[in-house]
Amino acid sequence: MAPATDPNIKYHQLGDFELQSGEILPSAYIAYRTYGSPSNPCVVYPTWFSGTIVAGNEWLISTPEHPRRGLDPERYYIVVPAAFGNGESMSPSNTTGPKGGVNMPKTTQYDNVRAQHDLITKGLGITDQIAVVGWSMGACQTYQWASQYPSMVKVAIPFCGSARTSLHNLAFLEGVKGAILADTEGYCGGRYMEEKGQQPMVGLKTLGRVYAGWGFSQAFYREKGFEKYFGLVGIEAAMVGFWEKWSTSKDANNLLHMVWTWQHADISAQPLYAGETRLADADGRLSDRGTRKSGADNARDEEAFERALKGIQANVLIMPCSHDLYFPPEDSQIEKNYLGENGELKVIESIWGHWAGGPGDSKDDGKFIDDSIHDFFKKNGY
Repeated sequence: MAPATDPNIKYHQLGDFELQSGEILPSAYIAYRTYGSPSNPCVVYPTWFSGTIVAGNEWLISTPEHPRRGLDPERYYIVVPAAFGNGESMSPSNTTGPKGGVNMPKTTQYDNVRAQHDLITKGLGITDQIAVVGWSMGACQTYQWASQYPSMVKVAIPFCGSARTSLHNLAFLEGVKGAILADTEGYCGGRYMEEKGQQPMVGLKTLGRVYAGWGFSQAFYREKGFEKYFGLVGIEAAMVGFWEKWSTSKDANNLLHMVWTWQHADISAQPLYAGETRLADADGRLSDRGTRKSGADNARDEEAFERALKGIQANVLIMPCSHDLYFPPEDSQIEKNYLGENGELKVIESIWGHWAGGPGDSKDDGKFIDDSIHDFFKKNGY
């Protein structure tokens, strides 16, 4: 375990941690940071795809320099746990041995949230009801928390995310994954650091360009958003100065690990709602979700999904972005319908697409999210 660059980041030890797949993560741990007093009500705020604790999540937490109304450490005890694979918690990039590096066992959102629950209850001693909020994969973990520990979560606010990864989203992520795997010379079967001493840069740059058509909306490009908000003139400048800059700052195996987690996000794929779990084969290939299934099988999957959402006891504020290309409001409406009276849908009207939800580049959308969190907490007595 590498020492944290931020002295405020701590580690919660999980021991030999059994995963949903039955595999064991030896000497497992997750990284986390807290804000505020532990005597305050707790808000869990998980990280997102490739996001780190400070750079990825801190923008929405109130500070004297950047005051916020929602996630205010003066009122709440905010816990930011890092997801497996993000480079701070246990990840391919910081593990070695037979179950380290590219061989690190795959983790699901169920595994992430069970580890976080262990941190919250055993590590931090919190037994009262909590609130959970999150963007993107953090939103997926928010849904997972509310379904996996329904009696513990009082308020849940997922924004720009989903309770189950859609088939269209799966297709998008195949392109993200394929960008790295196609760089066979640079990727070296996942052993690029041992064999080349460097990341597979061709694959990572290509991944950034794949993402470029998805992260922001058509309207954002049409209105020259990269020039207006980032000072990047022309499409190539955006490709290099924004997308490749982001993608090449990441570790390839970490990204692939988290893509797998994202592709298999489904709150109904847990014993509480579906009995046996539906996971991928050990080699990480996609499970048969949505493919070559009978009508009866698909109906059972949908029944389990409905059962999982109806099992949520928390009051849930769902905030999709109107122009999000992979978590569209139409999918959120289905989730709202299953939640019934527990759910409220509030659309972020923005051309920023998925990036409306974070990590803070869109100031107007950030204020909308902050105000909405504050108001929903107040409405529900939290």
